[in-house]
Amino acid sequence: MARRWIHYEAAFEDFVRSRGWPYVAVDEKRKALFAGGRIKSFDYLVYPPDGPAWLADVKGRKFPYDVRGSRRYWENWVARDDLADMKKWEKVFGDGFRAMLVFAYWIRSARSLDTLPHVHMFRDEYYAFVTISAAEYESYARDRSAAWDTVAMPTKQFRSSIRPLSVA
Repeated sequence: MARRWIHYEAAFEDFVRSRGWPYVAVDEKRKALFAGGRIKSFDYLVYPPDGPAWLADVKGRKFPYDVRGSRRYWENWVARDDLADMKKWEKVFGDGFRAMLVFAYWIRSARSLDTLPHVHMFRDEYYAFVTISAAEYESYARDRSAAWDTVAMPTKQFRSSIRPLSVA
């Protein structure tokens, strides 16, 4: 069962459904065991009209993200373990499947509406979705926080590498 109480994931599911793309929501409660260790589930198996199926891991972020009085745009950090687990899933599924990170941006400022690609209305809120393969993301990722074991792509590289979900 998808975690539909998480508005980012619910908005993504609504977007995919509105496009008529076949998808399967992954039951997060059913953790998989591989080689004696746990592997984090991805969120959705999505079949876009062109190209391979996606093992989609949805990353919800505010746009902009307010921190101590300043605004940050294009937050894109992920846990290092998430990338490792996405690579494992890609191997399990094999050819025809691609591990994808989907950044679901919850638009918090009306001025940002023109900045983002295709905007999707869900429950009276605006969202924008961009995607990048986990492999490409990992190739540009840099340490962000040792304490949280997170990485992020430099903003300029991230913006030139992502694709709007509407054309991905």
